[in-house]
Amino acid sequence: MEESMNLSEQIRSHFQCKEVDIRTYSPLTMAYIGDAIYDLVIRTVVVERGNRPANDLHRHTTQYVKASTQAKMIDALTEILTQEEANTYRWGCNAKFNTRAKNASLREYRKATGMEALLGYLYMTGRTERLLELVREGITRIGMKL
Repeated sequence: MEESMNLSEQIRSHFQCKEVDIRTYSPLTMAYIGDAIYDLVIRTVVVERGNRPANDLHRHTTQYVKASTQAKMIDALTEILTQEEANTYRWGCNAKFNTRAKNASLREYRKATGMEALLGYLYMTGRTERLLELVREGITRIGMKL
């Protein structure tokens, strides 16, 4: 497999996934994959910061992946989003869903879903560098440290 391929391309290649027009995916599908990739980024950084018991790793990670934190992050990032990114975020925010986060308001949950849709979109379109830049910048702008 080519070293220059990003993770999503490597996965598609390795598992012979068919080419799909990303515009056919729903915002909740983008949020689903965005949630997973955001979680992977945060868990990777937390683990890289030091070997600790799994319970400590989990407790530290949950501070970053909860809806209220994601809502604060996207609020802090809106001024640096491109028009395409802002549109993708709004698309995710406006998704129709029947569930809600346990410890978040509806507004926070919508914002978090929008952010996850944006991250999912960036991941699926191979823009991993921009995805990582937004996550890092969001964490910095709300005053958290990983």
